[in-house]
Parts: sequence; structure tokens; C-alpha cells
Amino acid sequence: MTRPSKLPQIQILRALAALMVAVSHALFEASGLAARTQMPFAPAAWLPWNAGVDMFFVISGFIIVHAAGPLHGRAGARRSFIAHRIARVVPLYWIVTTAYLGAALAAPGLLGGGHLDPALAVASYLFWPMARPDGSVLPLYSLGWTLNYEMAFYALFALCLPLRRRLAVGAVAGGLVLLAALHALAGRLPVPLAFWSDPIVLEFAFGAALGLTRAEGIRLQGAVRLVLAAGGFVLLALAGEPAALPRWLAWGVPAAMLVAAAGLGRGGEPDSAPLRAAVLLGDASYALYLVHPFAVRGVRVLAEATGAASLGPVAVVLAMLALACAAAVGVHRLVERPLTARLRTLLERRLTRMAAAAQRPAR
Repeated sequence: MTRPSKLPQIQILRALAALMVAVSHALFEASGLAARTQMPFAPAAWLPWNAGVDMFFVISGFIIVHAAGPLHGRAGARRSFIAHRIARVVPLYWIVTTAYLGAALAAPGLLGGGHLDPALAVASYLFWPMARPDGSVLPLYSLGWTLNYEMAFYALFALCLPLRRRLAVGAVAGGLVLLAALHALAGRLPVPLAFWSDPIVLEFAFGAALGLTRAEGIRLQGAVRLVLAAGGFVLLALAGEPAALPRWLAWGVPAAMLVAAAGLGRGGEPDSAPLRAAVLLGDASYALYLVHPFAVRGVRVLAEATGAASLGPVAVVLAMLALACAAAVGVHRLVERPLTARLRTLLERRLTRMAAAAQRPAR
């Protein structure tokens, strides 16, 4: 299978999305540190930093449609798609979940409050939404809530892969709309269904629609893309945090505008060192999303222990983000990328053998 080329502008947007989430957590930790040291600190509120997650969801819908283009109608399409998605998502998430579990057991409170219920741990590894004792539907490693949505979206997309691309995207988008309608119209739902039907899933539909738009050959002029990007940032800034409107509207629509600006251009390789660095961070954005809490909390603990907190919250935040980015690139290159390639090959071989065995006539 010929793999679609990467889109540098989308990779840069992925870097921005991951950085926004990291900024959110860094500001939270720095605020706590400033309160303990009685230093004045007003966290920057230029953007709703947690909207980086919404950008990720729209990007995911876009990228899946873009990357799965050669698979529609192809024999073994579902096997290949599932193998690629598992290899991409599972290894690093299981590693960080295990690291979090080990750290929480070894030093309770070091990484924040955590629920160590065995059933919750199993559900976390299986990407199954489960309510904690306090009612929040979060996995053991709380950032994994987004991956519970991602894996459900992949499963829905895999079901629709045998269809032609237009029909597949329409079916996926229709399924997501039906889920959101169920959430709004039905009464009390089981926890997994209530979780998966949250209207935030419409953000995947936004991205899928934009991915189909690109696949149909539609491109936007630079001026239009610039207006979309500026409008997206302005709307995010106006929406604030928490947003007055439903999240999928307040943050999802501006995120879709940003993805349209990045994904509907004519592409081209980055021609400057800063842009190439941004693309590299975009390649490592999954690692940045998953490992940054360790870096952020580690810097806070170190600052408290060494007195470096006296340098001020801004310096601490910058140190948190610098360490998070460096750690992410290292984890991406040394752990994520080789593990993904190896597991992808193993899964494709295994699934191919299983499919061949199932097709053999019984003796």
C-alpha cells in the first residue's frame, strides 16, 4: 500500500495542540507552586489551553480519512487499518500508564491523586470507559480519556472501510451524529454509551469532512486560509475557559477552522529551521501529550526541593515546557517510532495468518 504523504502544516498544528495541553498543566502546577511560595502569578489566559484536545480530535478525523484513502474497497483493509491504529496508539499509552501506576504505588501523591482500583486499571488498558468512585469517567492515567474516544472512532471507521470513501465518511459522520442525538434525547445511559455519545464526538466528524474535502481535490487560497486561521484563534480566545457554549461548538468549530487552514493548502516542505523543528515536534506530539505530565510534575518537585521556585513561576513554566518537549522528542525517536514499526509488522503478519486460516476449508 502506498502511504499518503505527511502534511507539514497539519504536523505543525498537532505540535500546537499538544503544547496547548502541556501549557494548561504547566500553568496549573506553577499556580500551585506560586501559592505555596506566596509569589504573585496570574496564569496566561490568551487561549483556552485545554482546547488543544479538541484540535486533536478534529485533526484525528482529518488524518484518518487522509491516511485510509488507499484502503477503501481493498481486501484486508480492516486488518491493515486496525493493525496500524493499534501499533500507533497502544504501546506508548500502555508504557506511560504502567509508569504512572508504578510511580503512584511507589510514591503516592507524587503525580497527583490517583485511583488504584484494579478494575479501573484493567479498563484503562482496554480503553473501556469506567466511572471512578467520584463519578468522573477517567482512566487510571487521566489523560487517556481522549484515547477512549480515539479508539471508539477508529472502530467505527473500520466498520465503514469496505464502503467507497464518500460513503464511508458519510456513514461515519452519520453514526457520530446519531450518537450525539442519542446522548441528547435518551435518558440515563450505561456509562460507556453515555461517554461515547458525548457531543464532543462531532469534532471527529468535522475533521473527517475536511479530510474528504481535501481528498476531493479542493484547495483554498492562502488568503482564505489565513482568514480561517485568524478567525479560529479569535473565536477560541473569545470562547474562553470554561466556554459558555457547548464544547463542540465553542472549541470544536474554531478547531475545525484551524484544521481547514492547515489541511486544505497545497502543502510543501518547510523551508526554515523553526518550521522543521515544529514539524518534528508535531511528529512527537503523541509522545508530548502522554509524557508531559511527568516532566511538568518533575520540574515542580525539583523546584520545590532545590529552591529554584524563587526564579519565578514564568521561569518554572518555561522549564516545564522545555523539558516536556525534549523528553517527547527523545521518547518519540527512541521508543515510540521503533515500537510502532515493529508492532505494526507483527500485527499485520498475525492478522493475515488468522484471516488465511479462517478461509481454509474445513477438513
